Amino acid sequence: MHLSKAMTFQDHELVQFMLTETEIQDLFSLINHHPGSPPSSSGSQGSNRSVYSSEERKLRRMQSNRESARRSRGRKKKHMENLTVQLNRLRVDNRELKNQLLVTMHQHLLLSLENEKLCSESIALSATLSDLCQILRTILPQ
Repeated sequence: MHLSKAMTFQDHELVQFMLTETEIQDLFSLINHHPGSPPSSSGSQGSNRSVYSSEERKLRRMQSNRESARRSRGRKKKHMENLTVQLNRLRVDNRELKNQLLVTMHQHLLLSLENEKLCSESIALSATLSDLCQILRTILPQ
């Protein structure tokens, strides 16, 4: 069975439930098997193991393993894509937080300088007030 790469998701879901040519032939051989006649391969209970030769079981197991590995790679790829998206989002968040930190540090510096200036003015005004009070006390007798 050949699949086009342009198939839709819905087509992909249907393909997962379709039988391979070998599976269809195996089913026909089971249907055409007449009671009383020996099965095509040896086996004690007529289970799938007895219907398929060891080579067929090996090939089926290999195919099953390939499909499992393919699904595992798909899950890994999707997980890596999700991690990449998360990494990019966290990098953007980190850059924004760094910018906010820089703005906050700049504002802190400006406010610290303004506070120092106001403290200096307060000391100078206190000294001026003290001098004026001293002058008033000498001018105005009590």
